[in-house]
This record gives sequence, structure tokens and C-alpha cells, in this order.
Amino acid sequence: MDHDFTSPAFEDEPFQHREIFATPPNLACPACQSPRTIPRDTGKKAGAAIGTIAGAAGGISGGLSGAITGAEIGMAMAAAAVTATTPLGLVAGAILGGLSGGIAGCAVGAALGEAVDDAILRNRRCLGCGHIFSVSRR
Repeated sequence: MDHDFTSPAFEDEPFQHREIFATPPNLACPACQSPRTIPRDTGKKAGAAIGTIAGAAGGISGGLSGAITGAEIGMAMAAAAVTATTPLGLVAGAILGGLSGGIAGCAVGAALGEAVDDAILRNRRCLGCGHIFSVSRR
């Protein structure tokens, strides 16, 4: 297959270049009629933040309660009681629980916020003039 090396694009490229801001006419800016608008994702951002905080709090409390329960079981069985009750084990459990809970909460919150954005808010911002507007539900 021969290529014309003076051309900026090859015919066999897997992804052809296209306008990334191609939007339907009802998503054009009402102030300047520019088609270059993007979603604001207000619900997605808020949902992710709230979900991260809630998930991290739940993960930390779950990690601490799991470590305490493990220490109680260890003492009852008289095996590995020293390692289960060390403060570093409790801190590590809380940190790992907080991280995993925060990640899970962020993912769930972002998905819920994205659904709210698509169904209720529908806010967009124009890249041409900076105007913020809500799209009608046609």
C-alpha cells in the first residue's frame, strides 16, 4: 500500500479525524448559536464528591470494626492476639477500608450524578462565549 507522505492524514488510519464539538442543533448556544457546547456535569461532580466521602467513612468504620472483631476472635482463640491488636494493624485496616470505600462510593455517586445530569439538570456551557444554559427536553 503506497502512501502520499505529503498528506497530513493517511487513508488507512483507523480513526478518521472529525469535529469533536459536533452537536445537534438543540444543543447550540442560545446566545451566540455556537455548536461548541459541553455538559457542565454538576450532578456528576457533586455525586462523586458525596459518594467518596460517604464511602470513605463507611470503609473506615468497617475497617476498624473488622480489626476489632478480629482482635476479639484472636484473643478468644489465644492465637495471634498480639498482631491483631497492634495499633498499626488498626490503622492499616482503617486506611485500606477508607480507600476501598472511597473508590466504590465515588463510582456509585458519579453514576447517580450522571443520571441526574441527563434526566433533570441538562446544563451546558458554551465554549465560544461562556454562556451557561439548560437544554430543553425535546
